[in-house]
Amino acid sequence: MNTDDVVRTFLDFYRERGHEPITGSSLLPPPSDPVLFTTSGMHPLTPYLRGRPHPQGRRLVNVQRCLRTTDIDEIGDLTHLTVFDMLGSWSLGDYGHPQSLRWGYELLRDGFGIPREKLFVTVFGGDEQVGPDLESLDTWRELGVPVESTRDENWWSNGPVGPCGPDSEIFHWTGDGPPEGVPTGDPRWVEIWNHVHMRLERREDGGLVPLRQVNVDTGMGLERFVSVLQGRRSVYETDVFEPWTRGVRTLWVLDERSLRIVCDHLRSSVVVLGEGVRPSNTGRGYVVRRLIRRLLTVLWRDDDSRTLTDLPEELTGGGTVRRLLLEEERRFSRLLERGRRVLSRPEFRGELGDEEYRCLHDTYGLPRELVVGLLR
Repeated sequence: MNTDDVVRTFLDFYRERGHEPITGSSLLPPPSDPVLFTTSGMHPLTPYLRGRPHPQGRRLVNVQRCLRTTDIDEIGDLTHLTVFDMLGSWSLGDYGHPQSLRWGYELLRDGFGIPREKLFVTVFGGDEQVGPDLESLDTWRELGVPVESTRDENWWSNGPVGPCGPDSEIFHWTGDGPPEGVPTGDPRWVEIWNHVHMRLERREDGGLVPLRQVNVDTGMGLERFVSVLQGRRSVYETDVFEPWTRGVRTLWVLDERSLRIVCDHLRSSVVVLGEGVRPSNTGRGYVVRRLIRRLLTVLWRDDDSRTLTDLPEELTGGGTVRRLLLEEERRFSRLLERGRRVLSRPEFRGELGDEEYRCLHDTYGLPRELVVGLLR
């Protein structure tokens, strides 16, 4: 299956079971939301998970584009992405968690052709406040899927306060031989889908109270799932990234980790700039600035003659997005040149302490991470 096939199969399955497709929200939450970017499929649905009636009903399905700034430093490995799509389904006070698990298994087995022996599931084993998730444990055993009980790994929350509850994480075996071990002990078990039994709310004092309605929220990272279905070692080897990896490889010789960073950060920057965000030193603008400067740092590590002007327009989007990318490249190049001149002064030779880093930032506009990179 290619990516379009996966999306179509997922949406059709839930439509046939009474779920209304909803349009994915913007990557930029409304001004009243303190979060910079939409981070999950459930993020825009929070009011409805708390009990407000949704205009399209109690069973919903969609594809939501997300961005997680917490993963930026992880980019370069085989699975993490800054911008990604999330397949999601919801029951807003309608059917229960066992039904969601049964449908999930049916879709994986019949819709995507994944054999049962390639699956493993983890469930919440209980803690001081909440008992073990026996309902999910019994459902998975009934379906014949092996289960491992954990603690914190299977408790979902959207932050220190707010909706929360136990979840079932579904893993797929990616090793060469027969499946072995358990998900918490063998990285060849890769998580592909999470089903959250969202039935509680955590208060400011840490206490838990029942939500006004019991919900089910499922989330499946599209790019990671496609890589599993296509038998790829990395999300960057799927059809989603093929235009990016092919385009970058034709221009520059990069090691695999550097290639992944450049492709991810370039793609993510194009998406965020396309949403109307402009590079700056604060908020959303700082996120896109950081992405562009990190990809340039990787490009220039071995060859400072490399430039984003070499990229074909089909990768940069052309027009305003391309202009902004090139402007940021010129701005960063000037900043690096100034940084090298400043760091060559006697007072900044040798090991730098917090006072020197503060001076470089406050007096010369050189962020600490930039200085560390120049010193390397």
